[in-house]
Amino acid sequence: MENLIKKLNDLREDVIKAKDVLNIERKKARVNDLNFLINKENFWQNNEEAVKVTQELEDLKSEINNFEELGRDIKEMEELAALSGEYQDESVYDEINLRFQELEKKFKKLEFLLLFSGDSDNSNAIISIHAGTGGVDAQDWAEILERMYLRFSEKNGFRVEMLDRVVANEAGIKNSTFKVTGPYAYGYLKSENGVHRLVRISPFDAEGMRHTSFSGVEVLPEVSDTLVELEEKDLRFDVYKSSGPGGQSVNTTDSAVRIVHIPTNISVSCQSERSQHQNKERALGILKSKLYKLQEEKKDEENKKIKGDAGQGTWGKQIRSYVFQPYQMVKDHRTDFSTSDVSSVVNGEIDDFIESYLTLILKNKNK
Repeated sequence: MENLIKKLNDLREDVIKAKDVLNIERKKARVNDLNFLINKENFWQNNEEAVKVTQELEDLKSEINNFEELGRDIKEMEELAALSGEYQDESVYDEINLRFQELEKKFKKLEFLLLFSGDSDNSNAIISIHAGTGGVDAQDWAEILERMYLRFSEKNGFRVEMLDRVVANEAGIKNSTFKVTGPYAYGYLKSENGVHRLVRISPFDAEGMRHTSFSGVEVLPEVSDTLVELEEKDLRFDVYKSSGPGGQSVNTTDSAVRIVHIPTNISVSCQSERSQHQNKERALGILKSKLYKLQEEKKDEENKKIKGDAGQGTWGKQIRSYVFQPYQMVKDHRTDFSTSDVSSVVNGEIDDFIESYLTLILKNKNK
């Protein structure tokens, strides 16, 4: 029992340290500020901004409550263990030890947040998937990746909002862009930035030949308007009709918007809303995220070795390989982490890949 009490005490100290690193007290102050905003009479006049505030408040409360609840449970177990030891009551030892193991697992899940060392890790994420080399197989692969991230997001309680999606004629998608909202969404998903390679027997090949195809994944942090300034003269706006599956028109007005940033030739588009104005605002947000990441990469060239290259899928640039046949394996080429459980991975179980990548990032940062 004495050894168990020490373990509980050490766990409580670890929780305190983690709360300090994650600025939980500062987040409590932020909760007070947000509550003050919500109680203002004109709070809901700007509905979009109000939704952002309420979502941030909900996410902060959840993170704070998880730590507070864990701290209370540990203290309760410490008191119970001390009382049992004082009266030499060993009958409850197994129960307390089992509870300790549960609390330790809960803390390890919360401790994962300590791996988020980047300035933008607590931001929402904007994910763009583009079918690369491989024809119909690449388009089908792009849709499989899209489903993988949607299932991962659902499993972690993240909210997903589709911004742009172009369905291919025969199968799969040509491209897809969506926003993932939730605590540390970008921190979790930034590891997916790069080219993903698929090897399998093609379901679209009558001869059952093995094919290799590629899809590019770009992951951006959602940034505030103040971080990136855009000049009107640097932008070109195109409007067109939103399209549905197979290119069918689903909107009779020119509501879809494409914006080209002339100096960098970066192009973004959005067709999720029926309002051209709303699509324009969302497209501008994506563009700012792209430009912000470009600025950050220029500042941090030394991290190039562990960053993926999200662009046209080709040989030599892939960050991860997914082999379905002749054997089953998913391997990350940056961390060398691999698994043979391909089915679980494409169904959103990518936590181990994320953890190995974040650990590598932190290790390189601390060198």
